[in-house]
Amino acid sequence: MQPEAWPPASDAAEPWLSVAAAARRLGVAPATLRTWDRRYGIGPTEHTPGRHRRYSTEDLARLELMQRALVRGVSPADAAAYAMSAVRSPAGARLAAVAGNGGAPARPSHGHSGRDDNDSSVNGCDDGSNGSSNDGNGDNGNGDGRVRVGGRVLRLPGAGRAARGLGRAALALDAPTVYRLLEEAVATAGAESAWDDVVRPVLAAIGARWAHNGTGVEIEHLVSECVHPVFGARAAALRPTAPDARPILLGAMPGELHTLPLVALSAALAERGVVCRGLGANVPLEALVAAIRRTAPVAVVLWAQQPGTADADVLESLPRTRPRFRTFVAGPGWDDVELPERTAHLPSLRAATATISDAVLV
Repeated sequence: MQPEAWPPASDAAEPWLSVAAAARRLGVAPATLRTWDRRYGIGPTEHTPGRHRRYSTEDLARLELMQRALVRGVSPADAAAYAMSAVRSPAGARLAAVAGNGGAPARPSHGHSGRDDNDSSVNGCDDGSNGSSNDGNGDNGNGDGRVRVGGRVLRLPGAGRAARGLGRAALALDAPTVYRLLEEAVATAGAESAWDDVVRPVLAAIGARWAHNGTGVEIEHLVSECVHPVFGARAAALRPTAPDARPILLGAMPGELHTLPLVALSAALAERGVVCRGLGANVPLEALVAAIRRTAPVAVVLWAQQPGTADADVLESLPRTRPRFRTFVAGPGWDDVELPERTAHLPSLRAATATISDAVLV
């Protein structure tokens, strides 16, 4: 599970953002937000004349709804009216809580490391003002040896045709095409190659875009929302039926909200006939201990996206069982953590699939 391959973690604290910060998070110009406020009344709810505008979680959720409506071709006035009415409804209130969850990921580092997990110096975008562009997927030559990011084209130098197609569909927020391309990649190449060769380059490019100018969160969200069910369906379709087999437990560390890499790992292991049980995000230590005692796993894999969730004390607190299980950790959060004895770090999806399969299929 390579650091640059994995998704970002979201902060749960409610933000109150300035116009510039809100604009970066939404991927629009600050002047656009001021125009929407002036013309359509879709601005900060607590704004007092003469004071700086500050956007709340609900304000950001409303603006995201307006963006989605605009992408579908709705006029700005109608999009604003829709967003205002939707967030006032009960369903809209729930959306505000989800869409606002810190407003955006801490970093589309999808690897989700350097800049959390998507520090990619070979992926960028070009909008005509940041350098030359060929087909939108080649090198972004700008004369100074650096790769520029941002703009209207998601650049994927060195990526294959499937990844380039996924990048174009993602940038257009074309969810049906993203789904189709992911399903084709998984069906033809398998979960492991689909993740490494198709999904990972796109997530890395989105992360580089965000690191450069703070835009593209909506692209990362859309891709993640499509990847999860596609890889999850692959794991479900191939789930081994061996009632007496000791499973692999896959879970995110306490406080860790990201599970997308574990979904990819589950699908890759299912293709090899390995029995897995996913525990999801933010698994409390007590729940993890209970699951280990009840399932007698052959191995436990714990994911940490951020250093703050990579707690070696949790590993030391895992119960001892007979027969014993192996403990693995994965994710960029563990990179600088001293691990207990008998705990191994899985550096990539390919390494994780091979190591776990070798340990189980003996």
